[in-house]
Amino acid sequence: MASAVLQRVASASVTIDTQLVSSIGKGVLVFAAVAPDDTPKEVESMAAKVLKLKMWPDEAGGTWKRSVQDIKGEVLCVSQFTLLASTKKTKPDFHGAAGGEQARDLYDRFVAKVQELYEPERVKNGVFAAMMQGTDVKASIEKPANWRKTVNLQNDGPVSVDYQSHDAEVTMAVTLEIQTNPPKEQEKGGGEEEVKVQKKSKFELPQELLD
Repeated sequence: MASAVLQRVASASVTIDTQLVSSIGKGVLVFAAVAPDDTPKEVESMAAKVLKLKMWPDEAGGTWKRSVQDIKGEVLCVSQFTLLASTKKTKPDFHGAAGGEQARDLYDRFVAKVQELYEPERVKNGVFAAMMQGTDVKASIEKPANWRKTVNLQNDGPVSVDYQSHDAEVTMAVTLEIQTNPPKEQEKGGGEEEVKVQKKSKFELPQELLD
């Protein structure tokens, strides 16, 4: 399942070796990871959640009232497959993370969706797989490249929120059966029974309307 850690920051940046790649001011730093069974729908839901999650107080001092969009903040996305590590043993296992082109495609789709839903100039991207060599997650851990990605941040709070794709809002399907030709009462004395015609229609209703 897609996973992310959102950190509220006063500033953040990504550096490859000594070269600054991207930076933001006040906003949210997003470490994002995708799993082998993730789909575009899941990463797009995660993108929407990043922008809607209320991590800042309002002007009246009410807590958890405003999102990064509300404050006109910036977003820095960083690929971080190690979020999906298994720690059953002392050595982390990363087979729960997607690798290669699948991981790149889903991560790129995630970043593109955040940009699409917000203001593109306010959404920055760290370099995908800067610590990785080859296309295999296991190879990237055991034989890392010589260059390194460094993430620098100044926490605001600190506030860190963990997101997983199963936390996304659920839309439930409700099927209604409508009789378009209701049967009439049979006359005394019998006669053939009228045929009942039913039509099934499917409506998608938001979860909050069903609670």
